[in-house]
Amino acid sequence: MKKDKIAILNPERQILELTKQNEELENYFRNTIIPQLFVDENLVLRKFTPPAMKQFKLSLVDLGKKVEDIKDNFRFPSLIENIQQVINSNEILEKEIQTTDLRWYQMNIIPYVSFKSKKTNGVIITFVEITMRIKDLKEQEKLIADHETLLDTISHDIKTPLTSLMLTVNMLKKASPGMPGEFENHFKILESSVKKMQTIIRELTDVGKQKHRYGADLELLSFENILEDVRLTLSGIISESGAVIKSEINISEILYSRRKLRSIIYNLVNNAIKFKSPERKPEIFIKTQKEKNHIVILIRDNGIGIDAANQDAIFTKYFRMQHLTEGSGIGLYLVSEIVKNSGGRVSVKSTPGIGSEFKVYLKLNKL
Repeated sequence: MKKDKIAILNPERQILELTKQNEELENYFRNTIIPQLFVDENLVLRKFTPPAMKQFKLSLVDLGKKVEDIKDNFRFPSLIENIQQVINSNEILEKEIQTTDLRWYQMNIIPYVSFKSKKTNGVIITFVEITMRIKDLKEQEKLIADHETLLDTISHDIKTPLTSLMLTVNMLKKASPGMPGEFENHFKILESSVKKMQTIIRELTDVGKQKHRYGADLELLSFENILEDVRLTLSGIISESGAVIKSEINISEILYSRRKLRSIIYNLVNNAIKFKSPERKPEIFIKTQKEKNHIVILIRDNGIGIDAANQDAIFTKYFRMQHLTEGSGIGLYLVSEIVKNSGGRVSVKSTPGIGSEFKVYLKLNKL
């Protein structure tokens, strides 16, 4: 009789314990300040925290629905693929995303693994706001870009005249043998001063290059987010010129440096607008695709074009078309250097009066 009673009580205790655990879990989800979603292995939404209601416009009627059927306000198309990737690989995925209100979040997709079966039964997705960090990074990027431009200016605009001055000093010394001791001392002081200036400039540019030049950490980036960021930055000249930018994004996610990728897109789009044809409004087409071991970014415009004789020269430092006064001549050089230093390449096809097509080949990187 006692055994039967114990047998009856055990399930009751189990139910009470499960109820308690469920209440604790519900209490956690209700009180957390971080947007979180729990999605099962069938990509069905099972739970969410109140802050997620704002980001995903969720309500209780959405529980039990497929994630793909829930309208979200995140500006990236690969959420479903990201969830499926984590379920298949059983590995955490971290990614920065941007919402339609222009706020940035660190998204972590974490596999939910059953202790008994060791099977991934779904994922927990968390979102931590990092808007201020991204703004700080952009300010740092601007400072670094200004610093690199300054180093290029010092290297090009000051180093060259100093070299010429040193050559002149040496020529004067050779042309004036047996000069009085006073003049010889003045030449020695002048020569020593020029050499010191050359050494300082060389050390300054070398240290700067080692510290900043094209160095940045790889991140899993959404190409759409980078492109939208560039659009916002260039919104003034886009509006003024009446430029139309269309895109076909076949590869959405790129493992690359944020600063590098933004600089590449910014310079190419900016040039496409800057060197527009006076006869028509700028039309720019941007496409991403995969070719063998590279991600290719294509940017095509209907601008003034580049003649065949200058299509290699445009990637050299400080090159400017003879009939144009716009630009510093450093944008395409930076694009070329950034891409080459990461194992890629840049190509251009152009017809004067019709437009140009740039292709950026970025080497495929893996997490």
